[in-house]
Amino acid sequence: MEMLNFLAATVEPGDFTGFTFFIGSVSMLAATVWFLMQHGVVDKKFKDSMLVAALITGIAAVHYFYMREQWVMDKTSPTELRYIDWILTVPLMVVEFALLTGVGMSKLFWLSVVMLVTGYFGESGVTGMLDAQIWGAISGAAYFWMAYEVGCLTIFGGPTGAVGKALASGSGKIPAAGRMLQWFVLVGWAIYPIGYMAGTDGWYSFVAISDDAMNIIYNLGDAVNKIGFGMAVWYAAKS
Repeated sequence: MEMLNFLAATVEPGDFTGFTFFIGSVSMLAATVWFLMQHGVVDKKFKDSMLVAALITGIAAVHYFYMREQWVMDKTSPTELRYIDWILTVPLMVVEFALLTGVGMSKLFWLSVVMLVTGYFGESGVTGMLDAQIWGAISGAAYFWMAYEVGCLTIFGGPTGAVGKALASGSGKIPAAGRMLQWFVLVGWAIYPIGYMAGTDGWYSFVAISDDAMNIIYNLGDAVNKIGFGMAVWYAAKS
């Protein structure tokens, strides 16, 4: 019966937010198939990167099918499912940086975990809504620290952080992808702290938006970050 309910959870006409959930699930699945196909085509030294890209979009595709169901059935934000997705896929993106640069990623890994766990505490309200601004500040600080370590400031000036210096020096398997990946972290990943501020009660209420708008932003951001992230690696590998 539960499976029948899942299959029956179709997007209603005019539900643009539900449509973005549907597009997210299908596009993530299609990207997974594409990356797996390219895994057998690219040079051996790039195969691990393509496999990780497929894992990222594959995990996201499964979660988006369930997030779509929750939204269609009761029009509530799938906060828990979204953060489960992120806690699995964002660290995998960190692994991509390790594969591209050869630099140890333990610091970035734990910063990504802190960013996501504290973000969940604040957005879900499990610790009380009065703590939303505190958890948001910690989550935002972790993001900016990650941006520094990845060398996002290299885009505007000298290299910063161990990863940024490695990319600036041209080391790693796919140095051509370094600048593109830095832009993904600086601009693409910024959607998460911005979405948190816009969708969470607390000191951020002056910029609060509806659940519909917040989920659309998150869905589009996920598609750009996860699919685009893998496509950047694939393009550099093929080039």
